[in-house]
Amino acid sequence: MVGSGLSNQAGASVAALAFPVMGPAGVVAVRQWVAAVVLCAAGRPRLRSFTRAQWRPVLGLASVFATMNLSLYTAIDRIGLGLAVTLEFLGPLTVALSGSRRRTDALCASAAAAAVVVLARPSPSTDYPGIGLALLAAVCWGCYIVLNRAVGRRLPGLEGSAAAAAVSGALYVPVGALVLWRHPPTLDALACALTAGVLSSAVPFLSDLLALRRVPAHFFGVFMSVNPVFAALVGLIVLDQALDSASWAAILVIVGANAVAVGTAVPGVPSTGVRRRASRRRRGRR
Repeated sequence: MVGSGLSNQAGASVAALAFPVMGPAGVVAVRQWVAAVVLCAAGRPRLRSFTRAQWRPVLGLASVFATMNLSLYTAIDRIGLGLAVTLEFLGPLTVALSGSRRRTDALCASAAAAAVVVLARPSPSTDYPGIGLALLAAVCWGCYIVLNRAVGRRLPGLEGSAAAAAVSGALYVPVGALVLWRHPPTLDALACALTAGVLSSAVPFLSDLLALRRVPAHFFGVFMSVNPVFAALVGLIVLDQALDSASWAAILVIVGANAVAVGTAVPGVPSTGVRRRASRRRRGRR
């Protein structure tokens, strides 16, 4: 799990080194192509056998893949790795808190909201487009979680995720070709983009599979909280992006909010909203 988190953030930092030459769109295109190759090799999707009902969530997931990575990498280019990844992490935190009426979760949501205000700290130099793009990536990550569940219910194994990665990679063919034609990459920049694809796609994918065979999914969700901390540390070491003490405190608050929200939830017990809908269905059958 440590290797997965560090690899993902190291890949993002290496990708940032190629931004001056290829731009975020060019780097994302290469990353999507690497992800498509890795996931298709692992999942081997039988695309011709997919039904229309199966294609709908797959296409939605492909759109989320494409939008999430582009918005995140553009945000990293504008506001830095640590801040962008921390704001993106609000996506899974929102999914974890949605539908809950526990007082603990309400306190976690309030703490996270206050931390976001501290991170943004409105001032004349605030990069609002960069913050907005990071929040768009957060929305996409939340949608990714929801759509991935739907894909997992409708398609066996990794076929759905592999098909979504293939579609997303295909969508980036014209985009990547245009960007790379207008901004010809150097060998160093292309090597950084390919390395980012491996570190941020292939290594985390395989590491997560191995980790989930050994630890409970619930604990894995709690451990994901360290990703913003890893991002801030890697940004400082690799990209020399230093954060002030207030930003570090806000990051730790958001990490703590997720750890508490996920760690104190009872595994296997659905949220209040889910229980309420199930109760209504039972009453309807009676």
